[in-house]
Amino acid sequence: MTSTDVTKDAEDSGPGGYAAARLRLLTEGARSGPPRRAALAELTDEWLAGLFAAGAGTLRGVSLVAVGGYGRGELSPRSDLDLLLLHDGGDDEAVAALADRLWYPVWDLGLALDHSVRTPAEARKTAGEDLKVQLGLLDARHLAGDLGLTASLRTTVLADWRNQAPKRLPELRDLCAERAERQGELQFLLEPDLKEARGGLRDATALRAVAASWLADAPREGLAAARRRLLDVRDALHLATGRATDRLALQEQDQVAAELGLLDADALLRQVYEAARVISYAGDVTWREVGRVLRARSVRPRLRALLGGGKPVPERSPLAEGVVEQDGEVVLARTARPERDPVLPLRAAAAAAQAGLPLSRHAVRHLAATGGPLPVPWPAEAREQLVTLLGSGRPTVQVWEALEAERLITRLLPDWERVRCRPQRNAVHVWTVDRHLIETAVRAAGFARRVHRPDLLLVAALLHDIGKGWPGDHSVAGETIARDVAARIGFDRADAAVLATLVRHHLLLVETATRRDLDDPATVRAVAESVGTEGTLELLHALTEADALATGPAAWSSWRGSLVADLVKRVSSVLAGDPPAEPEADAPTAEQERLAVEAFRTGGPVLALRAQTEPPAGPVPSADPEPLGVELLIAVPDQPGVLPAVAGVLAVHRLTVRTAELRSLPLPDGVDGSVLLLDWRVAAEYGSLPQATRLRADLVRALDGTLDIAARLAERDAAYPRRRGVAPPPPRVTVAPAASRLATVIEVRAQDAPGLLFRLGRALDGAGVRVRSAHVSTLGANAVDAFYVTGGGGAPLPVEEAASVARGLEEVLRA
Repeated sequence: MTSTDVTKDAEDSGPGGYAAARLRLLTEGARSGPPRRAALAELTDEWLAGLFAAGAGTLRGVSLVAVGGYGRGELSPRSDLDLLLLHDGGDDEAVAALADRLWYPVWDLGLALDHSVRTPAEARKTAGEDLKVQLGLLDARHLAGDLGLTASLRTTVLADWRNQAPKRLPELRDLCAERAERQGELQFLLEPDLKEARGGLRDATALRAVAASWLADAPREGLAAARRRLLDVRDALHLATGRATDRLALQEQDQVAAELGLLDADALLRQVYEAARVISYAGDVTWREVGRVLRARSVRPRLRALLGGGKPVPERSPLAEGVVEQDGEVVLARTARPERDPVLPLRAAAAAAQAGLPLSRHAVRHLAATGGPLPVPWPAEAREQLVTLLGSGRPTVQVWEALEAERLITRLLPDWERVRCRPQRNAVHVWTVDRHLIETAVRAAGFARRVHRPDLLLVAALLHDIGKGWPGDHSVAGETIARDVAARIGFDRADAAVLATLVRHHLLLVETATRRDLDDPATVRAVAESVGTEGTLELLHALTEADALATGPAAWSSWRGSLVADLVKRVSSVLAGDPPAEPEADAPTAEQERLAVEAFRTGGPVLALRAQTEPPAGPVPSADPEPLGVELLIAVPDQPGVLPAVAGVLAVHRLTVRTAELRSLPLPDGVDGSVLLLDWRVAAEYGSLPQATRLRADLVRALDGTLDIAARLAERDAAYPRRRGVAPPPPRVTVAPAASRLATVIEVRAQDAPGLLFRLGRALDGAGVRVRSAHVSTLGANAVDAFYVTGGGGAPLPVEEAASVARGLEEVLRA
């Protein structure tokens, strides 16, 4: 069916015919993208023009005008109709009647309508008072009625916009910045708002408005295609959801991808991120140009007076060989020859980052067009300039993005293409893979004085997740890539081996510190064997913190930092030649003895809460002021069900468990049995900690069976509405071989949920094993818990029994 056929059906059948024709148009599989949007706008134009003609009769001095997105002809399936009924003020009563004849049929069809009725003077006045109204009028398009009235308004509005540009463009820039602060950056969000986020459709519209001012213009290469891609995604989103939404939620991404003929949701997000990156970079360049023009206008009269009417010459200050600063940007010197100087792109980028200045778009384009490839291996200067660029801190980001815009990064580092704009399906990460790598380098630059080889630290930061572009374990793949890249950019074999080790084990310290028993000699020996040297350990410690800080707020805390620092101290001692001491049963402290005696005397649980304020000695990262938590000491006569009872009570009171150690203390001579001592680190999920007396009372009830913890947790869970979303991956329970000689280590990976530790503790208790310690780690929605368990005699479990316990835990979590 052609657009002419659709329009004819709409004209023949009135509103009902329009609705039917609209439905057919939206369900035509062969037509999508710009052709469908144009056809939908044409169909709607004809329908509204028919309504106007029927309602206006002989009325003169009235016109119907499409504004905003409808004015641009960008009608998505659920877009609003932005309409202005323009009149010359001659017959208000007749105009009001005409408005009713127009608006009510639109509402009757369930279409969203943004409407106004104004004279040209009123429209002009409102535009002067409301920037958003003025932006909408810049796209005004005549639909029906008095064409001269519409043309006159368009001319006036455009003239006002151009005359007021020095005042209104800064206002528009602030509006864009405020929206970006509120909505985030489209190119990094897992559930982006295609319209409101930075780099979205509103920013693309703002760039059109800047161009209409004639004051400055946006870079045009790729901008129209990026805008079109976002509009196509919004169309598919409207069809998939049946709603007027711009939020690309997780649960709709696969369906939207299928609608667009893409492989999967990751392919969809990558295209969205690419488009957003083009628009964001165009915005950065455009707003810098606007600022430069406005500054020039403000100083030009004074300069001309000083120069006797002559034209001012821009001042150029040298920054490096072939690189100068001009008018607040870094540009190429007139004598620069990129075709003869392959190091020039890195030298210019390093100079810009060191100066904290943007790299001129024209300079980057010239380098991309004329620069030659670097020899392999790189000359020493090229490697040094790369390290300087990475070590410049926050200014590195804008310079790197400028190089990315012209694909210079992938020319320098071909492996970068696989991580470019790659989404991370993990709520802990706030950046795409490529931006996370740059953010890690920015963080690592702050630790350059802490290590002996800052160049290796910075390059490792850039490469630590480079394996995420390949299938399998990204650390394993990344090790090979890092070794190859290191050789290509000119590091010797020894340095390349260190970089490969850093990439292979960049998660080793934080995972070991939070999931393993640091008092177990096997833990410290395993880390020492993997790291190899004290110099590598020093670099790995700094890389661990930089990586976590660049991941997101949930990935690092004072608690994690203190555990990592403790592990580094122990491993450093082993690498220096001091073997880890075999653990001995520590004598109970005076407080532990007091609690044990009181538990024996009362026959019930006794507990104490103590704030942890002093971190262990050593270089503890301090970027996050989060307290280390609270120590919870519990003594209770040894009996079945203690672990799930304590874990359940803490979950009911919204306490997060970080570590849990359990030990048995013998009772006085002549008394059978023992007291179980639990030494746990906990933190309040919300607000302050509950009183110890309340915890004890609930623990007593949990142990005697009068407190149904499972029911309490289920009731609380049911009180919160579940958010629709993609199903989490299934839980996975494994036995870590050779992780300890003292116990069997069972590692659980599952979706975090209230009472998870309670359920695991109950399952372990039911399996008849004893938990020596538990190490709990939560990253976003994912829990990774490690349990050190033994049999009744205190020895590690036989292999078959350990596997059976792991299978049982997995079945409990899947239920």
